Amino acid sequence: MSTQRNRISPPISAPGTSGRRRWFAWMATALAIVVMASAGIADGITAAPAQAANPAVITLTFDDANADQLTAASIMKTNGLHGTFYIPSGYVNQPGYLSVANLQGLAADGNEIAGHTVTHPDLATLPADEATRQVCNDRVNLSNWGFRITSFAYPFASLTPATETIVNNCGYNSARSLGDIQTRFGCRGCALAESIPPADPFQMQAPDEVDNTWTLADLQRTVTQAETAGGWMQLTFHHIGTGGTDPLIVSPTLFTQFATWLKARPATTTVKTIDQVIGGPVKALVSGPVVAPKPVGSNLITNPGVETLTNGVPQCWQNGGYGTNTPTFTTVSPGRTGSRAVQLRVAGYVSGDAKWLPALDLGGCSPNATVGHSYALGAWYKSTAPTQFELYYRTGLGSWTYWTASPFFAGSTSYLKATWTTPPLPAGASAISFGLNLVSNGTLTTDDYEMFDSTATPPPPPPPAGSNLVQNASLETAGTGSTPQCWQTSGFGTNTPVFSTVATAHSGTKAERLVMSGYSSGDAKLLPTLDSTSCAPAAIAGHTYSVRAWYTSTAVTQFALYYRDASGTWVYWTSSPWFAAAAAYTQASFTTPALPAGATAVSFGLNLFNNGTLVTDDYAMYDSVGAPAL
Repeated sequence: MSTQRNRISPPISAPGTSGRRRWFAWMATALAIVVMASAGIADGITAAPAQAANPAVITLTFDDANADQLTAASIMKTNGLHGTFYIPSGYVNQPGYLSVANLQGLAADGNEIAGHTVTHPDLATLPADEATRQVCNDRVNLSNWGFRITSFAYPFASLTPATETIVNNCGYNSARSLGDIQTRFGCRGCALAESIPPADPFQMQAPDEVDNTWTLADLQRTVTQAETAGGWMQLTFHHIGTGGTDPLIVSPTLFTQFATWLKARPATTTVKTIDQVIGGPVKALVSGPVVAPKPVGSNLITNPGVETLTNGVPQCWQNGGYGTNTPTFTTVSPGRTGSRAVQLRVAGYVSGDAKWLPALDLGGCSPNATVGHSYALGAWYKSTAPTQFELYYRTGLGSWTYWTASPFFAGSTSYLKATWTTPPLPAGASAISFGLNLVSNGTLTTDDYEMFDSTATPPPPPPPAGSNLVQNASLETAGTGSTPQCWQTSGFGTNTPVFSTVATAHSGTKAERLVMSGYSSGDAKLLPTLDSTSCAPAAIAGHTYSVRAWYTSTAVTQFALYYRDASGTWVYWTSSPWFAAAAAYTQASFTTPALPAGATAVSFGLNLFNNGTLVTDDYAMYDSVGAPAL
């Protein structure tokens, strides 16, 4: 269990094991202060007693099934100690994690195998049915591998009274939290040890997780304070190794020193597993509820408008990312529709990405999917930087694997819809999760996500006859750079173009000016963004289109046209005849030939093929059938 931020590191087989931090703090009472002082730990000062005064039990626990925990197991075996290993069954047999054979070896050596959900979600943010699947099915999976499963630990130490009830109903005898026992790192005024038996066996108290800031003296202090107060101390480890940047790593040398010291404690101090302390029978297995399929043709995203919150977090959503960057995840109001949207801010970017995405779960939140099917994804966004869809799929018991990414979508100061159709879902996959990400510093706001089975969903109806297909046709809405929203500059050859926004508009308050100098070859022009989403005007193969724009120019100009082919690649298509230079606004118009087979969108713009100045405004593109008169 980690209380660090949850990150997903593609390509991986299971999501990273970290997430939001839970700290529990209590105000110190006068009695607690007296106890702390007598134990020699007030204000972080240690005065460990030479001889234990009360019986104490120490439990060494290991969260998340990390493969390097085998190092700890070997050290414990050398010292005659045993521990409890909390296992997310969806991680087992994945790269970097323990295998079933490893678990069997741990159990054979006297260690306890325990539950930690299937995919390590924040249970407090999940619907009750999904939380039940996570807790119950993990116990079923581990039991089916032949283990005695009676103990549980909450991922991220995140729990509610409802999750406690779920754990109890799934057949566990106990469940561990974190961060509610006094250490020098926090929870001042809290208890010095858990009682035996615990006051609440489904919210057992333990110090916060051991990380790379803990010293041998810190580890020893947790034991001696339990010996002074009497009771139970559960210590939580994640990684035993060297190197890397994970703050939850503890060196083998430190762990060996602690295990050797712990072995030599007085007879009144014993090391036991959770099950040895709690006891009780192995209860009957209970499976979680089956996920009901959504109606054919419906949006497969749960809580697509992020309107429903659980403990302040959009229900069925989580944050993820990887690499070196500092993301901040929040909700903001209002949303594109409804009262909220989700926002991501990235600072300190060096590498990797960050994103919001549907919870990587067992189907209560993540959209179930069918092998071989393609899926139409959509989300509305505003962003100060380019963004793209990043996709994962679920396999096996609940392991999540990086799949693919869409092309990038340009930044936008107002909401735009990003859309992309996936390739066919690979064999063995059973669900999809996806989100728009940031791969640089910036701010990204998203809302109204959708995912439809392309094989079961008819294509959207064409726009009404006579509709202008160009987005931001009058260039009034500013983009994130120097060009209007949904527009880009383009050109080729040897020349020096300068693009700028001017107030001498045909209508409204803005037009775009191109000044060409140093001309030797090629051209330059302003175009609707050559993207894979809603900026480029959608078009239908076999149709012809009327393209239009108002311009002034000191030189001749013409339309240059491109189309997006079936693979999503933009291809030069054709050019119009030349239009004469004009000192006053003049409308240029051209009817295209039939759009080639497989094409799905068109982009076009007036260009300069010579030194000169061109100002354009009020672009339009109409299907020739139903186009308004010039």
